[in-house]
Amino acid sequence: MFSCNTSTSGHSTFLLTGFPGLEASHHWVSIPINLICVVSILGNSIILFLINTDPALNEPMYSFLSMLAASDLGLCASTFPTMVRLFWLGVRELPFDLCAAQMFFIHAFTYVESGVLLAMAFDRFVAIRDPLHYASILTHSAMAKVGAAILVRAVLLNLPGPILLRRLLFPQVSVLSHCYCLHCDLVGLACSDTQVNSLVGLVSILLSLGFDSSLIMLSYALILQTVLSIASPGERLKALNTCVSHLCIVLIFYLPKLGLSVLHRVEKHSSPALAVLMANLHFLVPPFMNPIVYCAKSKQIRQGLLKRFQQKTVDVS
Repeated sequence: MFSCNTSTSGHSTFLLTGFPGLEASHHWVSIPINLICVVSILGNSIILFLINTDPALNEPMYSFLSMLAASDLGLCASTFPTMVRLFWLGVRELPFDLCAAQMFFIHAFTYVESGVLLAMAFDRFVAIRDPLHYASILTHSAMAKVGAAILVRAVLLNLPGPILLRRLLFPQVSVLSHCYCLHCDLVGLACSDTQVNSLVGLVSILLSLGFDSSLIMLSYALILQTVLSIASPGERLKALNTCVSHLCIVLIFYLPKLGLSVLHRVEKHSSPALAVLMANLHFLVPPFMNPIVYCAKSKQIRQGLLKRFQQKTVDVS
């Protein structure tokens, strides 16, 4: 830990942290992480391409899925560059402005993804509760407004973070806990009073992840209530099956965050490498798994992918 005797505001340098104790093997350790990043970018790009070019996927559910893929790509673009700098180039230094910018985009895209998951839960609720009015409720105009609201909320909730950080004093050189910049990490390194920053960060989380997760649980409670009122067991199973993909990605999104939170409250210093691994998976797993889940569970996406592949084969022949 560096001394606060030579602290400055807005001119500090932050050192990224890889896997403690495995510095000599960073190249090998980082290969799976980099492969996950590449697959995530390819998978989400393919999902976006299919939804935007296939008329059969012109439905509200797939429009929300395209928003989810776009937020996943944004999250990959926010975290991947510093991972490459650290693991492959051995560059640990990151100036304050770049660190604050990365922090803003990581948290903003995380909040966007959380908001999209809530919108998708509402989509499933309307499809099951009121299928006759589904198309009239979730119009293109309504979805555009929902998408804009999610984006504006993410920006407004994260904008105070970098601004308030500039008033804090940091050591000339500070060591981060991860290979990217997070708000809680930066606030913990400050030499001055951070009560306002901590309060703003807490309110931001409650109004995004806390609010969204509560409404998602409420949506599924109402969905379950509606499904149980259906007389036919076959229809009940069919209705629940339409929610499986969304429920999987909700768990994939929130469970790593819960695991990381528990790890930070347990004695994380006893296994720092595990803490770093969990922190990386916390951001890498959702963008990696979301395209796989939807390709595995959505017949329309599989058909669209197969059609594109067959078309490409015919063109080559």
